[in-house]
Amino acid sequence: MEFDSMTRRQAIRFLLGATATAGMLGTFPGQALAVSQSDVDKTNSDLSSAQAQLDKVQKQLDSIGDEYQALSEKQSDTLDQIESVNDQIDQTQESIDAKQKELDEKKERLSKRVSSAYKSGGVDILSVLLNSSSLQELDSNIYYLDKVSEADSQMIADVKSAKAELDQQKADLQSQKSELESLNETQKAQLKQMQEKQQEVQDVIDGLSSQVKQLMDKRDSELAAMAEEKAKQEAAAKAAAAAAAKSKSSSSSGSSRSSSGSAASGVSGSTSDGTTTGSQAKVIAACKSTPSPGAGLCAMWVSQVFNNAGYGYASGNACDMYNAWCTSSNLSNLKPGMIVAVSSHPHTSAGRIYGHIGIYVGGGNLMDNIGYIRTININSWISYYGATVTPRWGWLMGIKLS
Repeated sequence: MEFDSMTRRQAIRFLLGATATAGMLGTFPGQALAVSQSDVDKTNSDLSSAQAQLDKVQKQLDSIGDEYQALSEKQSDTLDQIESVNDQIDQTQESIDAKQKELDEKKERLSKRVSSAYKSGGVDILSVLLNSSSLQELDSNIYYLDKVSEADSQMIADVKSAKAELDQQKADLQSQKSELESLNETQKAQLKQMQEKQQEVQDVIDGLSSQVKQLMDKRDSELAAMAEEKAKQEAAAKAAAAAAAKSKSSSSSGSSRSSSGSAASGVSGSTSDGTTTGSQAKVIAACKSTPSPGAGLCAMWVSQVFNNAGYGYASGNACDMYNAWCTSSNLSNLKPGMIVAVSSHPHTSAGRIYGHIGIYVGGGNLMDNIGYIRTININSWISYYGATVTPRWGWLMGIKLS
């Protein structure tokens, strides 16, 4: 066996088998191992300690993820309420406008009637008195004259009262909206603080992960060195035994074969909408030509798409873009070129903190970066990523494409 070409995995495997053989043949005289079992034991002890610290910090990160997810759900609920209040304000304003129009029309009719009566001599107390043929008719005419006047006044008063109630209702809704927007800003600030805290913990995890990896590499190297040395000793012992017996022996060296499979790469689908023109078409074309910047970098890909389309580079992660530019959850408002995002989702640890984002390309399809660029049905995307918060959409950087 040619030990110089032995792979690390082959060496470690060989070490396990060589241990039993060494028990029968003994260690070859005059040979000492450069790496001993105590060295491996020490490395394993250091590795276990580092792994325990890593597990502890990972639990802290998971706890932060749980808190972040819960806060994201609350913020999503706040945004739902803001959207609902906005709809109520719009409906109330329509009712106010209708009442104002009704009031204006009734005032106009009353004004025309008074003007017409004045021009034609009018109906006043004197004319009623002179034209009444009896006291009974006079009393009746005065009664009905008063009723007409009361009806006109009541008609206008009713409309004014209804409008005043609607004005108050709108003011109450505006106050409620203001409180919700203040709550939303507080929640966004809390999410930002948790992101920073998460990043601090993630930095610790990265350091510990690097330490664990180095210790694993060190342990594997030590095991490989021990395996190779023991294999050499075993080969020398066999040769000495064969020479002593003066018998012809043959040995065969084992070979291991390794095979590697090729990972299937994600193939982006294509979308043919046919209805987009101008700036929308530029962004959709950029979606199809902009490659993935890497796994976990969904927001960076979105920013690169808009930059490649000539609209500048948007800063922030998916959560930032969700809070800054995604204002609607109504599918009828979704247009090609809009970003579609969630501020948190439960499918990955990074997704719980930073959310996910893609670009709607029309035809019921969305494109996003998940380590490669894919095209996915918008309803499937919403169903999958909307488990924690309400997916929303809007124009990135406030640029309304057309």
